Amino acid sequence: MTANDVDSFERAGAQIHQLHIEISLLSKSKPDNPINKFKLTFINEVLGAANVLLVGEFKPFSEFDLFDSDELPSNSDVVMILSQYIDAFEAFRCAHIYEVKYDGWHWATSDKSSIKTRPPTRYRKNENEKKANR
Repeated sequence: MTANDVDSFERAGAQIHQLHIEISLLSKSKPDNPINKFKLTFINEVLGAANVLLVGEFKPFSEFDLFDSDELPSNSDVVMILSQYIDAFEAFRCAHIYEVKYDGWHWATSDKSSIKTRPPTRYRKNENEKKANR
């Protein structure tokens, strides 16, 4: 991860979260209605950016990349996928941050950037466990 990767990650994560909020509202009243192509274009754009970052164990579904614009998914389908991406983003973030004593949590970047972030929301293996498992 570089500082640019962190910027891309935070931008895509914020967009996925906001899309999830918007489509969830649609899904509550009309869960089985198909999403329109205009919205799907932007959803797929954000998912494409997310897929660049979420590789390997962090990708929510190995067989899913983007929605098919010829077979419009339902609102509830989109909400389900976005929920999984939100969860995957948090798993990725928690795996790529570390605590600095008296200075909080920072992103672990290869370019040694000092980018602060919030504490992890998931169990994290301590450094000794990580090294032992390599």
